[in-house]
Amino acid sequence: MGFLSPSPPPFEVEEWRRRPYLERLKPLAQDWAVNGIGVPEAVYLLYLVKLAVYTVGGLLLISATSDLGGLGEIGSWWTQPVVFQKAVIWTMLWEALGLGAGSLPLTLRFSPMIGGFLYWLRPGTIRQPPWPGKVPLTGGTTRGIFDVALYSGFVLTALWLLVMTGAGGVDPVAVGVLLAFLGLLGLRDKVPFLAARTEIYGPMLLIFLFPLDQMIVALQVVFVCIWWAAASSKLNRHFPFVVTVMISNTPWNRSRKAKKKLYRDHPEDLLPSTIGNLSAHVGTVIEFTLPLLLIASGGGIVGKVAVIGMVLFHLHILSTFPLAVPLEWNVFMIFGILFLFGHYGAVPFSSLDDPLLIAVLLPLIIGIPILGNFRPDLISFLPSMRYYAGNWATSQWYFQKESGAEAKLDEKLNKPAPTVPAQLEKFYEPGICEMLLHKGLAFRSMHSHGRALNGLGPRAVDDLEEYDVREGELVAGVVLGYNFGDGHFHDHRLLAAIQERCAYGPGELRIVTLESQPANLGTQRYRIFDACDGMIEEGTVEVQDMVARQPWLGGVEPFPVRVRSNE
Repeated sequence: MGFLSPSPPPFEVEEWRRRPYLERLKPLAQDWAVNGIGVPEAVYLLYLVKLAVYTVGGLLLISATSDLGGLGEIGSWWTQPVVFQKAVIWTMLWEALGLGAGSLPLTLRFSPMIGGFLYWLRPGTIRQPPWPGKVPLTGGTTRGIFDVALYSGFVLTALWLLVMTGAGGVDPVAVGVLLAFLGLLGLRDKVPFLAARTEIYGPMLLIFLFPLDQMIVALQVVFVCIWWAAASSKLNRHFPFVVTVMISNTPWNRSRKAKKKLYRDHPEDLLPSTIGNLSAHVGTVIEFTLPLLLIASGGGIVGKVAVIGMVLFHLHILSTFPLAVPLEWNVFMIFGILFLFGHYGAVPFSSLDDPLLIAVLLPLIIGIPILGNFRPDLISFLPSMRYYAGNWATSQWYFQKESGAEAKLDEKLNKPAPTVPAQLEKFYEPGICEMLLHKGLAFRSMHSHGRALNGLGPRAVDDLEEYDVREGELVAGVVLGYNFGDGHFHDHRLLAAIQERCAYGPGELRIVTLESQPANLGTQRYRIFDACDGMIEEGTVEVQDMVARQPWLGGVEPFPVRVRSNE
């Protein structure tokens, strides 16, 4: 890996390009295990600069507008309630602008390096209403002036709250206006709604509507529910794959020997080893036990130890630079730990006594995650709080090469960014471009659901070599302006919106969608769609088959499926 150039491929590129699809994935998966994504070192520096702008910029804004004092006096004012309130609004705004998660080259976003507001302030781009057939006035897939106005209203209201709020705390009426804009925006387009990380910051904004004496413990409960929901979702067979892939990508750990130990027998067996599995399970235990100590200890020595432990927990996630790059969220969580459990750890739990606040919070932070884990088809993995769990909805797209199917996205769609291959062509030769795109596919293949997608590819198209295989994440990124691991952004609904504009012929564009595993089942539902002909197959795959195979399937074909319908 160089400062300005990616790590060289571990093979001769032209010879590699002649191999069949799964054989092209194999050396890239083997390389990922010890080198990670292999982007230039300057990319990590870019993210660090962005983190500095977010952190220092937020502190400067808070100190300059809250009548608290300058940064030189931060030790005397960082524990004021308004500081946390503004940190929530600042972080939510940062994410809603597209400056946080899902930005820059680790999400294969090169030119431009962000999406977000470039799309959501632009009439004519594609939007995704969550319930177009059930909620009046939300139908259609084209962003109009009204949608731009809603998004602008949310952004401007957030800025107003940041700039105009003094040391006494945010104005509940203005917070109500912000929530109203957010709710209306979400009904018209779920993408910016979820990009704002509403499942995290939305409940906190609701808390700000209530008296300040309810705030601390209510926020503590929200934090603990986030951790426990995330930990609960990791009690599955997918999570060890996530941990090994994340640690393999840690830029500061250059020990190939240490990374090999995460796998059973690198390079031929990339199933998680005992060490890989143990690393995952230890993390889950930490996420269950330390939050319990935070909420039950009432401060003291035990509470301080738990604070240190959870800070280190989020620092570890931060240091791995996971490809969704939710770095700002981890910084915010660290601040929240120090604020809520460090300084205010001794606030008695009984201070949360407003029955209306409790009634509002519980369905959001407990009910929705429970429903989302049992009915993942209904609720995004974000409100379900399945962070890092590996149990996500995904998709893979197949663009016919001969007809130039992928290029039609640039010809027919209104969007600020070209397709990822077109972005890469500005920086690299064709062979390197293709290798980098396959590196993303190899990343997906190293997760359990990636095995299923690879197995379902031959069921979607007759000859994989006649198609450009693309991650659904990449398609969502260039078409919608945001991608963050949510397969509901790039499933059959996005396919239908694209088909309205591109009018693909039969077989020209097909996708495989794979839904998350419900908590009560050992299967995941897949569906295969043709852009022109609609759904052509539906069925289920067994999780036990997914976790037993190598990223390249290890020569075990065909992948076992249970077909429900075949049209």
